[in-house]
Amino acid sequence: MQATSAPASETADARAGLSILILTIAAFAVLTTEFIILGILPGLARELDISIAKAGQLVTVFAFTVMLVGPFLTAAISHWDRKKLFLTIVLIFAVSNGLSAVATDFWTMAFSRILAAALLPVFWGTASESAAQLAGKGNEGKAVAQVYMGITAAFVFGIPLGTLAATAVGWRATFMLIGGLCLVIALLIWMFMPSLPNAPKRPAGERQSVILQDPTFILHVVLSVLVFTAMFSAYTYLADILERLAHVPNAQVGWWLMGFGAVGMLGNAIGGRLVDRSPLGATVLLLVVLGAGMASVAPAIDTLWLLVVALSAWGIAYTALFPVCQVRVMGAGSKAQALAGTLNVSAANGGIGIGAAIGGATIEHMGLASLGWVGALIAALAVGLAVLLKARN
Repeated sequence: MQATSAPASETADARAGLSILILTIAAFAVLTTEFIILGILPGLARELDISIAKAGQLVTVFAFTVMLVGPFLTAAISHWDRKKLFLTIVLIFAVSNGLSAVATDFWTMAFSRILAAALLPVFWGTASESAAQLAGKGNEGKAVAQVYMGITAAFVFGIPLGTLAATAVGWRATFMLIGGLCLVIALLIWMFMPSLPNAPKRPAGERQSVILQDPTFILHVVLSVLVFTAMFSAYTYLADILERLAHVPNAQVGWWLMGFGAVGMLGNAIGGRLVDRSPLGATVLLLVVLGAGMASVAPAIDTLWLLVVALSAWGIAYTALFPVCQVRVMGAGSKAQALAGTLNVSAANGGIGIGAAIGGATIEHMGLASLGWVGALIAALAVGLAVLLKARN
């Protein structure tokens, strides 16, 4: 009996490990789908015959869909068997990318983005929970961390490599490649992932909603909106800044974005250390570095080493603020951390959408070179709110 149970246990562990790996690859594809458009925005705008500011509205459409539709859709379908749920999500992401690849006008492209955006928070709301369920007791944290490696990989490799692919074979082919990856993931889910019941529902009512009655918590959520507005008012158009202001050849923009992401990995480590000491203190420090980096890009544009320093400061603070904001808001909503985390994701996407819109308006009325200063001003407003919150503690 013991001889047969050990191999069976090892087989189950191997299958669980493979399923978690598939979720990690899916996380990579999902996040790359969301942000790949930032690297190909200039070429997409040219081919669709729209302004760079209007092309930036595709980022706004995606972010606002995540913010407004995602929570309701998550509540509606998160009770599905997780294998069927993930299979549905990645197949719709494949359709979304395929439709983006053949879009010939702004509205078709916007519709393709909305398809993916509606399901993105459903994936994030269930993937880590399912990974923990697959890993079993005692291995939950390791499993969740592995899934979130897909996020880092998308920022460091997925988006820049997608940009390089767009330069080599066109942005339409880039969407087709991501769509193809989603089809491969769907096949892997169908073949190897076991059926998983949804996790038991957590108690609702006052225990969860009580954080919404806390003014300090609400201000923390507002702070996340401001932080992400500052970040994406300029980052949305970073490829265009590199191409038109820094005169980086189109074929090299992807490599610059990869460098930006690679430096950001350092920011991720720094943010993790700082946030344990003081979430609000870390937010203030990183916002100052972010604002300084963004504001310095235009003045440094003609001096390579100064431009690299400015972009490095920007990249470090930009990447670090993602986990810092999540930890800060979940700490402020400690009575209902799951709800707090979900609200921070919604706040972040609200900020992404607002930032993209503000950045587009800035380009149209003040010029591309003004983006860094506008982003720095919004970062300064966020610093003011963070200082106010720190004083309330």
